Amino acid sequence: MYINKAFIYGNLTRDPESRALPNGTPVASFSVATNRVYKDKAGVKQESVDYHNVVVFGRQAEIVTQYLRKGSSVFVEGRIQTRSWDDKEGKKQYRTEINAERVQFGPKAGGTSGEYAPTEVKGTGSPTTAAPKAKSTAAQPQPAELDTIEYPDEDINPDDIPF
Repeated sequence: MYINKAFIYGNLTRDPESRALPNGTPVASFSVATNRVYKDKAGVKQESVDYHNVVVFGRQAEIVTQYLRKGSSVFVEGRIQTRSWDDKEGKKQYRTEINAERVQFGPKAGGTSGEYAPTEVKGTGSPTTAAPKAKSTAAQPQPAELDTIEYPDEDINPDDIPF
């Protein structure tokens, strides 16, 4: 059995670009940055960033274009695909992308936690959309079908993690 599966969680580096295939199917593309913090052999803290190109099709593409913006947190599940084409000068070009099968929105960037609920958008079925919650002092119940992520209020220091 062969497996081609990618899971990434990061922030959008630009607003999603929307277009349509010749048959009218909506397509959205965006880039996600993932950060990594580690210590090198000398024990010095290092940081690196990787950028991932993501493509989304159908209704999911419309929802992504409507709700995601540069800096938005997003969890993407999909498959890795490399496509090729000839540019204007006849030179072969390659691009490796993640074809998203599922996109889950994270908390709103730059906002307070809880302003937007994490929302899952699947390629098939009825997607849910990220709708702003009403701000009130009373706790509002979450729908049973929507799994939310509880984020800790304090910052976690990577040096405190034992592995």
